Amino acid sequence: MNSKLAMLPLPSSPHEGVKRFEDYRGELRERCEVLVVGSGPGGAVVAKELAERGHDVILLEEGPPVGRREFTQEAGEAMQRLLREGGSRAARGTLAMPTMQAVVLGGGSVINSAICARPPSWIFDKWADRTGTSLTRADLDPHFARVEAQLGVAPTPEEVQGERNLRFKRGCEALGMSVEPIWRNVRGCKGSGECFTGCRNGAKRSTDVSYVPAAIRAGARVYTSVRVERVLASGRTVTGVEGRVVEPFTRKVHGQARFEAELVVLAAGCMATPVLLQRSELCGDCGWVGRDLRFHPGLAIMAMFEDPIDPWKGATQGYHSLEHLERGLKFEVLWSPPPVLATRMPGLGHAYQEQLLRYDHLAPFDVICAADRSSGEVRAKPGSLDPDIRYHFDQRDVDLMREGLGILSDICWASGAEAILPGLHGLPEVIRRREDAEVIRTHALRASDTIAAANHAFCTTRMSPSARLGVVDETGRCHDLDNLYISDTGIFAASSGVNPMLLCMALADRIAEKIHARL
Repeated sequence: MNSKLAMLPLPSSPHEGVKRFEDYRGELRERCEVLVVGSGPGGAVVAKELAERGHDVILLEEGPPVGRREFTQEAGEAMQRLLREGGSRAARGTLAMPTMQAVVLGGGSVINSAICARPPSWIFDKWADRTGTSLTRADLDPHFARVEAQLGVAPTPEEVQGERNLRFKRGCEALGMSVEPIWRNVRGCKGSGECFTGCRNGAKRSTDVSYVPAAIRAGARVYTSVRVERVLASGRTVTGVEGRVVEPFTRKVHGQARFEAELVVLAAGCMATPVLLQRSELCGDCGWVGRDLRFHPGLAIMAMFEDPIDPWKGATQGYHSLEHLERGLKFEVLWSPPPVLATRMPGLGHAYQEQLLRYDHLAPFDVICAADRSSGEVRAKPGSLDPDIRYHFDQRDVDLMREGLGILSDICWASGAEAILPGLHGLPEVIRRREDAEVIRTHALRASDTIAAANHAFCTTRMSPSARLGVVDETGRCHDLDNLYISDTGIFAASSGVNPMLLCMALADRIAEKIHARL
């Protein structure tokens, strides 16, 4: 190695200035003007925007900062380290449906597929119909643009799509369906398909490497490994929060923590924020805290090709089709670590082993459903901060999902598949002829017949002009409290139709603007 190059200082960590577990000694006590709880897409945006406007901001995160050198490709270890309840969290009701939330600096932006999609204007008409909101797509377009510029959002380029994504594109085009490259918040993506376990290439512009460093540069103080357990209030005025310092990954509780603030923003996520409000006995008068939980349930079909396609190569999700979005269906490519996808493989013993040997021939394509007729609730478990999640997957939405699976099957065959693995109870494990796949459209599908999962969750602290129909107003302020705001997907009034991260961040940008105007 060139000796002069060896003497150059290493680039500073994007987490430089973040306070960590090992920095704390004894009880934590701090004061600030604005306290933000949660460093994911909602909280980090508010913290950065308010700090840049000159406000004294503290940002709290329960999880630790995890850098690219600490990410592991092994799925089990990554889930234990980065996800709440070790990745085993599920909604229960008409089915047991896995749902994953991150506990790490940057929140869900660290483990998602970096998809940034602006919802169509008619989504906000649905919001107005449900809760009376007056927000429009035009109101949010300037905020979308600001976030996209900060994150470097752009379409996934052809050179990092990989064969898995290109086959999906080919299938959609053969059917005459619209298909487009997905817009993502990445810079220099190498198409390694490792979004789920953390980007080891450092290409994903998650909030821990974009908004959080910008907030620190503007003077914000960022504390990780601090679990907020209660919001403190006197009458209609919130005075701060209290909680504990928790050890990274082990979740062992250590010292006490108390933060006082003139204004508090909860951005702990669609599951954690309502639980925190319930434990704090706040906002209960409106009756909507934790209610009306909405998901985007998703199902996948494995397309099996005659020739190897090396599906681990290429962007995690590079193409999608919005052809049937207004009906509530979105089609896309999927990828997850091999141990996760292997759980969907049919067969036992040698039959299962034979499927694994064909792993390099498989591509998972999936459909997500807006599920506008289905809903659930989130309640605090006794003696725990983990949520009790209940969800009813309405049969009308199951029927719509079945239609989506029929279309997804068509995409698989049109992409050149020689067989498909439908992954549905009561159907053949492998279907080798297109005409035989019509059974997907006629099968009397029930929610319990599916292996559905849903990581898009919203509406548990929904937005409405009045406390009669929601928890917060259109600025994010809680109806029942003068200085408590919420900035996560819980404030959605209905489904976002598309992946919710960009909408959450645009709303957060707008909320920060409204808070600044007030302070």
